[in-house]
Amino acid sequence: MVMATTASTAADTSVASVTLEVADLEAARRFYSAFGVDSYIRLRASEAHSTGFRGFTLALTVAGPATVDGFVGAAVDAGATVLKPAAKSLWGYSGVVQAPDGTIWKIATSAKKDTGPATREIGEVVLLIGVEDVKATKQLYVSRGMTVAKSFGGKYTEFAPGRSGAVTLALYKRRALAKDLGVPVDGTGSHRIVLGGTADAFTDPDGFAWEAATSLAPTPS
Repeated sequence: MVMATTASTAADTSVASVTLEVADLEAARRFYSAFGVDSYIRLRASEAHSTGFRGFTLALTVAGPATVDGFVGAAVDAGATVLKPAAKSLWGYSGVVQAPDGTIWKIATSAKKDTGPATREIGEVVLLIGVEDVKATKQLYVSRGMTVAKSFGGKYTEFAPGRSGAVTLALYKRRALAKDLGVPVDGTGSHRIVLGGTADAFTDPDGFAWEAATSLAPTPS
């Protein structure tokens, strides 16, 4: 498979913020503070109907297996459920947890052995949204000013982050994403996530909502 790459110093349009909609705002604030990712997301109270797989995951890339274990342990101690225990794979070492609010998080490293002690440092945060047609959604986002950084045909697309973006956006086939996370693909209702963009508000074909961000810099919950 040929990977297409488009070089860019910054996308014209990018993810400026990620807002999770949660039923219990105070509980979510406590969880994400303990987990150590509160500076990357925003929280909003919502009782929107949602069942099953919400169609996305937030993935943390860290330095080594010990750091993966540390983040998984912190999440579990704060109330998360383990969906896939941390383990070695063909691509490295990773684990998957589900926050009490229902958001699925994957913590991963490409390293299979530690080269140093565990840290609480996050190298990258990627928002992976599962879509039915990667090529069509990619074309829509490109037409709205986003820049493709990596593309594997109709299976995966990653966009270049903007200068202010703390979260990288990527597209993956919905069924493949659910399989990777170890959850059934079925789900209905709200995604319970809103993306803040550097452009105007819109909703993509898979129902992921974007709104104009009030601030380009992510703020703690």
